[in-house]
Amino acid sequence: MTQREREIYDIIRAMPMAEQSEIAQKLNITRSSVAVHIANLQKKGYILGRGYLLKEQDYIIGIGAANVDIHGKSKKSIILRDSNPGNMNSSAGGVTRNVSENLARLGAPIKLITALGDDIYAEQIRNECTAAGIDFSHSMVVKKHPSSTYISILDEKGDMFVAMSDMSVLQRMNMDFLKTKSGIINGAKYIICDAGLPEEVLEGILDVYGMQTPVFIDPVSCTYAEKLKHLIGKVDTLKPNRMETEVISGIEIRNDTDLERAADLLLEKGLKHIYISLGSEGCFYMNRDGVKIKRALKPLEQMENATGGGDAFMAAILYSRLFDFEVNDTLEFALAAGVAAISNKATINPNMSVELIEKILEERIL
Repeated sequence: MTQREREIYDIIRAMPMAEQSEIAQKLNITRSSVAVHIANLQKKGYILGRGYLLKEQDYIIGIGAANVDIHGKSKKSIILRDSNPGNMNSSAGGVTRNVSENLARLGAPIKLITALGDDIYAEQIRNECTAAGIDFSHSMVVKKHPSSTYISILDEKGDMFVAMSDMSVLQRMNMDFLKTKSGIINGAKYIICDAGLPEEVLEGILDVYGMQTPVFIDPVSCTYAEKLKHLIGKVDTLKPNRMETEVISGIEIRNDTDLERAADLLLEKGLKHIYISLGSEGCFYMNRDGVKIKRALKPLEQMENATGGGDAFMAAILYSRLFDFEVNDTLEFALAAGVAAISNKATINPNMSVELIEKILEERIL
């Protein structure tokens, strides 16, 4: 906020019921000037709604997918084109929603803007988000449309064998809708998106909000990663896996030299931070200042569900940024959050917490 906006904000904090004329008299400016500054504070999200309700703390806003995840884990090696005995479970999912729930469980203030249908799945998503502590009040509902769903088949080791998603309701989100939420979006410390959003919405978020608020993006898949090729210079932080990095950079990654070359190319285009997930090999981080770190933790002996690992990792990156962690600490914290996620059958580990992550680090740091 500007210096004058800060002065007005401080007066309102001390005198919540102050009239605009009182504020004008204290600052020796006109009442109309006060009104303009208050309007700007509302647009930026520092004043929320009527009655001068102030934003009390920094928060993160998620804009992206929320769906119901249905997982099946095979008891034995999968036989194609046959019925395979296994265990099934369902829970609320979606990359941005998953990141949001992990953040909420870590204790970070998080608001979610997503698109839901008007079916029974929407109720499950809404209930699970609210129970987890996510502010879900800014999302849109598309009448007579199914909510997003994601089905994954896991092999006997818990690793993904194949998956399918229907995120068509998310394509109904547009910038006209998001502009009605500009106050709350402008007030966020960071924005987290996934590339499942329509391309014009991703570009709009980066153009309208990304100039003042760092935008973090998860590519989600190689297909969605294609959308980011021409937008990458506007992104603050990217968390791709190796294959998604190849798609966005156009460089085939066969070794560590290729990995660094691909990351460097994206940073030269304007990206500020990149965390490349390497599976059991950990993560490679690089930034525009030339910092390069490759880090891994001692791997799990048995993985329960690989689906939520990347989402927990991204949530931990955001949490670390919110609380000013050093880069090395951020990487270790994020890797441990990923371990916490994949050690539980659910997409989101219900025990996710800072304490759990610290315990994992004590056990698995190399």
